Amino acid sequence: MTNIILLAICLLAGLGLKKTGRFPAATPAALNGFIIHISLPALTILYIHDLTIDSSLLLTAGMAWLLFGCAWLIFGVAGKLFKLDRETTGALILVAGLGNTSFVGLPMIEAYYGKEFLGIGIIADQLGSFMVLSTLGILAATLYSSGNVTPRQMARKILLFPPFQALILALLLRPLPFPEWSVQILQKLGSTLTPLALVSVGFQLQFGGMRQVLMPLASGLTYKLLLGPALIFLLYSSIIGATGTAVQITIFEAAMAPMITAGIIAIDHDLRPQLVGMLVGIGIPLSFITLHIWHLFLMRMV
Repeated sequence: MTNIILLAICLLAGLGLKKTGRFPAATPAALNGFIIHISLPALTILYIHDLTIDSSLLLTAGMAWLLFGCAWLIFGVAGKLFKLDRETTGALILVAGLGNTSFVGLPMIEAYYGKEFLGIGIIADQLGSFMVLSTLGILAATLYSSGNVTPRQMARKILLFPPFQALILALLLRPLPFPEWSVQILQKLGSTLTPLALVSVGFQLQFGGMRQVLMPLASGLTYKLLLGPALIFLLYSSIIGATGTAVQITIFEAAMAPMITAGIIAIDHDLRPQLVGMLVGIGIPLSFITLHIWHLFLMRMV
């Protein structure tokens, strides 16, 4: 309960800081920069080092790829059937197809399952969401806009992303024991992720102009918060028959709100910025409710 209260306080703090104007407009960029370069790499090194790797983590890594592929198929077909413009279709594929498995996902895993399971979330984020965003996500953004991205540019973005570099380092360091002082330092640096991430999210929330994007907004959030994770549950639990906490957390991560970074890339490619803002701004607080429902469901079913 303490962690849930902390999430709400930090989210409201971000909203309050934006309303009062006490912090500059560039605050989210600064907070996100710290998280990406310090907090998330520290957590990656810490929890990947001691993570027990088994076949269930293949399902964890594959979850985001399946979600994005289904989103591309569903919204691609819907875009043609309902004659949506390319920008709207591209925005829905990119933002509704990718979950916020780090900035919101990791704090929610900590709140509902405990710190010891953060490694599963990092696998879902680094080998799943981030890799999809950096490859298929960039490809989708390019195809539905006028931009151009070469394979070399995509590879460069992946290789130079600090959490990805930390993931590689963590895997290389797995055979070596960590001294106690290094573990404590990594824990303290990693502990900054939850408050900073939620303050950043709160600072970026936008609620204006909802009527203009109501139908695509409802479709995107329905897929991201309900239909997408339901498809993952059907495949992993009902068809494959996978069970256990790792599978629970994987489906839980599938139900996360739309990814902020995917929204930034969509806006950068001029893919309906207003719709993107609504998907992220409404999706995050709404996911606090839907994630609680998913958690109760998964505790009984998986």
